Amino acid sequence: MQFYLAPMEEVTGYVYRNVYHMLFDDVDKYFMPFIAPTKKRVLKTRDRKETAPENNQGVYAVPQILTNHAEQFLDTCDKLLELGYYEINLNLGCPSATVVRKAKGSGFLADTGRLDRFFEVIFRDMDKAKVSLKISVKTRIGLEFPEEFEDILKIFNRYPISEVIIHPRLQKDYYNNTPDLNVFSHALAQSVHPLCYNGDIFTKRQYDDFIEKFPTVERIMLGRGIVANPGLVREVKTGERISKEALKEYHDKLYAGYREALGSEKDALFKMKELWFYLGKSFTGAEKYLKKIRKANRPEEYASAVNGVFK
Repeated sequence: MQFYLAPMEEVTGYVYRNVYHMLFDDVDKYFMPFIAPTKKRVLKTRDRKETAPENNQGVYAVPQILTNHAEQFLDTCDKLLELGYYEINLNLGCPSATVVRKAKGSGFLADTGRLDRFFEVIFRDMDKAKVSLKISVKTRIGLEFPEEFEDILKIFNRYPISEVIIHPRLQKDYYNNTPDLNVFSHALAQSVHPLCYNGDIFTKRQYDDFIEKFPTVERIMLGRGIVANPGLVREVKTGERISKEALKEYHDKLYAGYREALGSEKDALFKMKELWFYLGKSFTGAEKYLKKIRKANRPEEYASAVNGVFK
């Protein structure tokens, strides 16, 4: 089984990727939070930091692009090729209402004609330029109805996409309801491309149940499950659960990494509070201290609350 780390905006950036890789090293691909190209045709400061080779040493990092303009996609691919990236992922999954209103992310799935022309242009141009670049896709199954994916999958099948990562929810679901495994099963039978599953695997039991239903699946993408429990992949592989000491080391190295990268205690605290939204689910009976973490404004307040959680 290959395991991928999902791109989670403001969470799984290069600091997170490097700490996770250093401590656990059990993920095959790390997908970056998306790059949103603009007409200025330059990478934003944040994107330059995320994609800088020195910030991704030793990890198989895959940049992700969020756009519905073929020219912007191709232009960004050129910049990423110069940085040494040979696989690019197209974001067709972001359910944010702001993104969807711009017909990007999962909003792009509503216009299958435009989506078809988008792929036609990018693969035609790459073929003419003889560019050796893998284009993978991370997608939802539609906006409102699961039947939408029938036509979407037909479009994917027409082009030399390297891999299709399916989060089998609709845009309107956000992260509510449950993944539609019937649609995923249909996709497994009909797709001409390798498929990766993404969605609601937070425990070894959930992983085992999924594999029992879909024994031919060879790729799993995990996001919230890993951020909440960085030992999840190891537990799936070996049955060994992460220790409290290892979890504390993970926390401490992330905190130190954010302080160094951001140069601001305030900004580092903000990043750690985002982490605790997920990490807090790994603890029981700690709500008193988790509440203190959410309210902490000074490093000493935060440190005291974290020590309370771990004790």
